[in-house]
Amino acid sequence: MGTAVTRLTASVTIDRQAAVRTIVKRRAAVTIEGMTTIQLFAVEVAGIRPLPIPDHITSFDQLYNGLDLGVYSALRTFAHNKFLYLEHHIERTRRSMGLLGWQDELDETRLRQGLHTACSQYPLPEARVRFDFLASAPLHLGTDSRLLIGLMPFTPPPAALYTHGVHVGFALDLKRANPLAKTADFAQKRQAYQATGDVYEYLLLSAAGEILEGTSTNFYGVLDGVFHTAGTGVLAGITRKIILDLAAELHIPVSLEPITVAQVPRLSEAALSGSSRALLPVVQIGEAVVGNGRPGPICQQILAAYNAFVAREVKTAI
Repeated sequence: MGTAVTRLTASVTIDRQAAVRTIVKRRAAVTIEGMTTIQLFAVEVAGIRPLPIPDHITSFDQLYNGLDLGVYSALRTFAHNKFLYLEHHIERTRRSMGLLGWQDELDETRLRQGLHTACSQYPLPEARVRFDFLASAPLHLGTDSRLLIGLMPFTPPPAALYTHGVHVGFALDLKRANPLAKTADFAQKRQAYQATGDVYEYLLLSAAGEILEGTSTNFYGVLDGVFHTAGTGVLAGITRKIILDLAAELHIPVSLEPITVAQVPRLSEAALSGSSRALLPVVQIGEAVVGNGRPGPICQQILAAYNAFVAREVKTAI
């Protein structure tokens, strides 16, 4: 029996590693074969204007490198040019600007028109989208606009990751200066914690050993039947809001008390959420296996509800 379990565990690990490698290969292939699929626009009074793209760009962090970064939001398209909860992304960007003490006005009408135009003409079925309000205009790129829109190819996580779950580690020295503000400088700092090998994501901890969030995700753990996520000290993710609302509708007990590292061995389930991942099951945290090492029923129930919600709620920017 022990040998059989060992073989099964090894097989699942190999499948998961292969899935992670597939993501990297797909992204690289799209980047190499079609540089026009990586796009950057300035949102100006007359509409959007394409900006030059440096060679060998493979990520938004690289695309925005060298700019005077400010606040941003990242999301994905559905059905080519539709979005989920775009109004919440825009409002969070406004709040982030306020938290930085900025008095600038975000022109929502112009941003929505720019997003619609950019995504409608995008050559691939779906796109990863990021819009930024910079600290200062990139005059060296020939624009005085501080509002930019970036597009890159979107490839959903492989189905195997939802079937088998993922492993996560800890980012022990990574902190958000202002957790409530979605600032682009944090996006640059987290580059030191890219997914490698069998580790899909890294988790941030409080000084008390509480699990706060991932570098680009929110984190959840099921403890004694209660669905936990940190209520403070984290970015208020848009997908997180939807997940928590759906859990309440499903009558799943929810707690905003964070899971601690000491409680990880007692978890029956865990998961990550993000705009490009929905709700992705976690089956190992550090060296500790979560539950029975397989995705659990509570997270699967919420994921099914989330997918149905997306089908009902996505809409175009204008």
